[in-house]
Parts: sequence; C-alpha cells; structure tokens
Amino acid sequence: MQRTETFAPPAARPVYLRPAALALATVLAALFLIPVVVGDAFIYHVFITICIFAGLSTAWNIVGGYAGQLSLGHAMFYGIGAYAGMILMNMGVSPWIGMFAGAAVAVVASVVISYPCFRLHGPFFALATIAFLEVFRVLALHFRDVTGGAMGMMIELKLGWEWMVFRERLPALVIAYGMMLVCLGVAWAIREHRLGYYLVATRERESAAKAAGVQTVRVRLLAVSASAALTAMMGTFHAMYLTFIEPAAVFSLTFSIQIAMFALIGGIGTIYGPLLGAVLLVPLTEIARGALGAQALGLHGFVYGVVLLLVVLFMPNGIMGALSRFTREKAAETPSQAGPVVSMPRAETRPPLGAEVMRVEGLQKHFGGLHVTNNVSFTLREGEILGLIGPNGAGKTTVFNMISGFMRPNGGTVSVLDRDGKMHQPVSPGDFAALGVGRTFQIVQPFASMTVEENIMVGAFYRHPHVNDAREVARETAHRMGLAPWLHAEARGLTIGGLKRLEVARVMAMQPRILLLDEVMAGINQTDVRRAIDLMLSIRDTGVSIIAIEHVMQAVMSLSDRVIVLSSGEIIAEGKPQDVVRDPQVIEAYLGKDFVHADH
Repeated sequence: MQRTETFAPPAARPVYLRPAALALATVLAALFLIPVVVGDAFIYHVFITICIFAGLSTAWNIVGGYAGQLSLGHAMFYGIGAYAGMILMNMGVSPWIGMFAGAAVAVVASVVISYPCFRLHGPFFALATIAFLEVFRVLALHFRDVTGGAMGMMIELKLGWEWMVFRERLPALVIAYGMMLVCLGVAWAIREHRLGYYLVATRERESAAKAAGVQTVRVRLLAVSASAALTAMMGTFHAMYLTFIEPAAVFSLTFSIQIAMFALIGGIGTIYGPLLGAVLLVPLTEIARGALGAQALGLHGFVYGVVLLLVVLFMPNGIMGALSRFTREKAAETPSQAGPVVSMPRAETRPPLGAEVMRVEGLQKHFGGLHVTNNVSFTLREGEILGLIGPNGAGKTTVFNMISGFMRPNGGTVSVLDRDGKMHQPVSPGDFAALGVGRTFQIVQPFASMTVEENIMVGAFYRHPHVNDAREVARETAHRMGLAPWLHAEARGLTIGGLKRLEVARVMAMQPRILLLDEVMAGINQTDVRRAIDLMLSIRDTGVSIIAIEHVMQAVMSLSDRVIVLSSGEIIAEGKPQDVVRDPQVIEAYLGKDFVHADH
C-alpha cells in the first residue's frame, strides 16, 4: 500500500531576458560610438564623465545596494585613489601602478571602518563613513608637504598611455569606458554568484540569512572591500583626467551623495541601474553647464533634486524597477509554464527512530530578575517529531533561540550530533547550521525582493556553492513544497501560507538533520494545515528530526511522537500527545485552576 505526494516538473525561466540584453548592448555601444562619430571635444567630455560616474555609482551600489549598507562618505575611497595616484605619479610611478596602490589603501581603510560597524545594528556605518570622510579631508589639509594642502595638487605634465594623460579625448574615453566595463563586470559577477545572493539576503533579513549559514559580517566586508577598491581606481583615473585635485573637492560629502544619487534614480540594488542613472543625469547637467556657463553654478544639484523627486513619485524602485515591473507583467500574460502536477510515490511504512541527535541540558535564561527559562532539559532522536507547546509567554521561542544559536543561555548546554558521530556544543547560528540544524521563525522572514527560487537558493548554497547546482536543488525543493508555479514570482507576493512553506523550503534546501519549526501553521486555513501536516510527515520519513512549536492542536496531535509542555519557563509535562493533553497541570496552565476544579 502506497500513498502519493504531488510534484511538479521544473518551471521554465522567464523568456524576456533577451530583449533586455539587447537594450543593454545598445546603450553600451552608444556610449562609445556617439562621441567617436560626433568628434566634438565637449561631447567627448560628457561621455567620459558618464563613464566615470557610472563606474563610481556601480561600485557604490555593491555595498549600498546589494549589501544595503548606506555609505554616505564613499568619496573617501575616491579621494584615496586620487591622491595615491597623483602622489606616486609625481614620484615617477605610473598611475597604472598607483591605482592599485590606492585600491589597496582603500580596502584597508574600508575594513577598519566597516568591521566594528557591521557587528552593530542601526545607522553606525553611514555615520562612520561621513566621519572618516572628514578625517581624510583634514589629513589632506594637514600634510600639505605631501598633498599640497588647501592649495591642491597638480600633476606633472607627462603625456602618453603610461601616464593616462593625453591631448586628445579618445584615449581618455577608451580608459574611462574600459574601467566602467570593469565595474559593471565585477558588479555582475558578484550579483550572479553566491556572494550576491548572500548580500541581498543579508540586506533583506539578517537573522534569516544567519539561520541559512550566511556569515553576514564577512560577506559585507567582501562587498565594501570590492566597492572601495573600484572607487579608488576610478578616483586615480579621474585625477589624471582633471590634472588637478584639492581636499574639499575629492573628500566631499556632496560628491558622495551625488555618486549614490545615480544608483537611487537608476535602481538601487540592480546591476545596471547606476549606469542608467548616469546616462540620464550627466548629460542634463553637463549640457546645462555648457550652455549657461557661470550662471549654472549649482544647477546640477537642482537637476538631481527634480529628477529624484519625479522618480520617488512615479518610479519608487528607480528606472530599473519600472522596467522590471513592465517585463514581469508581459511575462505574466503568457501561459504558465509550470506544467501538470504529477504523482510521486511515498512509502507508507515509517523508518524506526534512530540515535539521539540533540541533547538539551539545564537551559536557563534570565533578563535581570525575570527567569524566562529554568532548567529546561530534553533529548531528540533521529526521525522523531517533538512537539513543544505551552501558553503564550511560556518561553518556547526563547528555547528555540537558544537551541539554534540566536541567544546565549545563562546556564546549561546544547549538544548536537555531528555526521562524524560525536556530540558538539555549537555557539553561533553558523555553528548550528554546520551541524545540520535549520530553523524557521515565528514571524515569517522571507527575502521579499528575491524570487521564490532565489529564496530557496540561499539555503541551497550552504551545501551547493555553485549557482547552477543550487538552482537545481531549489527547483527540486520547490516542487516538493508545492511552490513550483511561483518559482519566478517575488516572495512578497505570496500568501501567508505560501510564505511559511517558502521558509520551510529554504531550510530544507540546506539538507538539515534537525528542523526547528516555529508556529509554521499559525494563521493558515484548515486545508493548508492538512497539507502542512502531510508535508511534515514526509520530511520526517526522510530521517529528519523535527522540533515544532505549535498552538494548532490538530497538528500537535497528528504530528508529534512526543510532546513537551512549557509553563513559566519550566517543563511541566512530557509524554505522548494523548496523555499530555489530559494532564491536570497542562489543563491548569492553559485554562486555569477553576477549570480543573470544575472538571473534577
């Protein structure tokens, strides 16, 4: 006798990517060919400036967009690159070497500034970048023997490719265009590989990313290092192009905000949004300056403000956001490619319970004089479903946080069986993930701006670092969870039941040995509860151990092999579900003493 479970075949990927690639190629070709064909020196200057700002904004977007860390003093890295290149050039060192020296200094500075900030929550990174921008400006003013101080610094006039200085405009366009392509290439490589998915996940939901095994501080440091290096290299070239720099200009808060503005208008967090922002804004401001001369002083700020206001009102996600929404709507007009639902056999017999996989001993947690948990101890066996129930405020979620690394206990230990057969005592969420412990959250935590497929890929990356492998695992997992028709939909569009299934799917893609479910059936209808119960049973049949916090008693009675009841942070009952629900202490904890006496 066999039961069946529904699976769907892989859904096709969107078909609207080819026109987008063609449009991008057209824009990139136009950026180089238009000034060459026109041949005017001013047009050359405009397009060189577009390339420079597109490169700078793309570099900023790696940390400001992908990682979600607002760098308001990003010009410090530009200034480091500009001064490093110019100082070394005046010492006889080619800017081609100087730009890498400036990049190295910028990376060191970025890590020193960012590391303490990324371990905290709040606006600390944004404030720190502004503060250090001012520090570098003051240093440039103070060490005037090296930097020229307030009078600024001019390069020695050495022409040729070796020095990045030319009488003609075409060579400068070639370099600016090439460096812009490098920035775009690095941004694309980061976003389309595991690091990019991790950065977006960290930006969207840091706690969920940690539960998926993401080292959030490390990936942000990689992002800010790449961003700082590219910004410094662009700064070196721009200094050679301008032939003169001074502290107030290169270490400028206004300039930092200007760099970020292109990404905000074009589409923050997208690969090509900063490019579109620069293509739109730079010609407007430069042509206005050329036409009005000294009368246009400060006009660029007015232009940026007007365009930003229009974008906020009509395209809140930037130009790329509007284009993406249009292409998704066009794709939605085509018939669904999810395919018919097919049946996959599942054995009726259940594997026997295995060895002990988790041991919790004497867990205690208190906040001041309030004891949230007191001497909580239990064990979990392979293939077992352990229900954790209790009234609101009993300490269930606190226990979950301690047995998944999100909260340090004040006393007691949590031991998890590793694949090598030894018990280990993990500390951080990453340690628990490494031992095969995955968890969901009481308040569902999707990566809202990512698709269903990408959400699940974040979990799959833990065991499968290559994108194609992770995508294949994500699709397979989505089919098992009934999410196949929504693979390419943004997670924010799912119902609450769909979001809960998505969170379970993301955890299951990590191939855990222990699954911690925090009220996954709360707020869903009875049909979805029945489906969720069947899904949990199918997961259990693969040998995965489950600890589930639940208030839906139908689920507790149907799923649990054993139930633990918490009240006021203490275990008051433990045993089979049908025995526990009749326990007088449990009835009293849920319904009060009057109900117990009335029952007697």
